[in-house]
Order: sequence, then C-alpha cells, then structure tokens
Amino acid sequence: MRENLVNMAFTDCLTPADLFPEGMGLKRKNWRSRIRFLLKTNSSHSVLHLVRNRRYRPSPDDVNQWAQSLDKLLSHKYGKMIFCIFLKSEFCEENIEFWTACEEFSTLTSHKELVSKANDIYEEFIKNDAPKEINLDYHTKNSIVQSLDDPTVTSFLAAQKKVYSLMENNSYPRFINSDLYKELCSRAEAKHIRPWSN
Repeated sequence: MRENLVNMAFTDCLTPADLFPEGMGLKRKNWRSRIRFLLKTNSSHSVLHLVRNRRYRPSPDDVNQWAQSLDKLLSHKYGKMIFCIFLKSEFCEENIEFWTACEEFSTLTSHKELVSKANDIYEEFIKNDAPKEINLDYHTKNSIVQSLDDPTVTSFLAAQKKVYSLMENNSYPRFINSDLYKELCSRAEAKHIRPWSN
C-alpha cells in the first residue's frame, strides 16, 4: 500500500480517497487542515514523507523554478502533484484533471483509442452536469460535441488552452503565494543543511 501510494503520487494526481482513506475522520470541508496534515504527519500519506525518497526530493532550484511559470510547475512530477493537492483544497481539481486527460489524449495514435478516450473525456468533463464539469463557453463545447464521432488529437486543444489559461491566471498565482508553497521553499532550502524532518 505504501509503495503504491508513493508511485501513484509521482505519476498522477492523488484523489481524496488516496490521500485520506475511509476511517481517517477527515471531512471534505477541512481541506486547509488536510494540507497541514500532509505537511506535518508522520504517516505514509504525508507529502514530506513521500519526498524523503532521495529520488523524488525537489531541489531549491526545482521549487524556485515552479514560480517562474505554470508550464515549469506542471512539467515537474512532484510540482504537478503538489499543485493537484492545492487545487483540491480549492475545490477546482477538475481543471488539472481535465488538462492531464487532454495531454494523454494528444499522445494517442489509434482512431479507436481516440474515439473511446474522447467520449470518456466528454462524459467526465464536458457534458452538462458531468461529474467534473469544467467551465467552457457554448462554442467550445459545441465544437467538441461535433468532433466526437471522428476525433483528432486536437479535438480538445481549444478547451485545454482555456483551462490552462484559467489555471495560469487564477489558481497558479494563488498557489505561488500560498503557505503550502512557502513551506515547500523553506524545506527545500533546509534539506541542504539537514535531512528533512516533520
């Protein structure tokens, strides 16, 4: 279980169920305390516990580069994971999940895979009352609907750009100014002086 959680954390966004299994007594409304929990706990669910594995520890340079652009943050596995956790704390994780799904979609080569994945993305993020519906204008949604029968790797590109812009202009600046990011910066600096500790 612990190894699976570590592997999942650095290959994809963690879900609330991954971070807080049933029985831990944490309610959805307490995301800010969850972030503190992630920073301070000694359990296998701790972000700091995950980065104790030397392979995954961000350097001060890594953490500082995340403040240069959203692109640099998302291109770093650990940075992306932390940003996912932050977005969950703001109840807007559907944006990064949609963006990630679009990134995966753009790498597909088989027409059958494109059709299947396009419909999955539509059902999960685009259609009205989708479980993780993202905020898109009518024209962008309509363009996606029209492409579902014969999608191409660019079918979601316009929507992905809009969501990226939304994150870049809203969530990303809040992340860079958050206590979570500041704590990560100070701990990345401290690790060169002494091992990370809770």
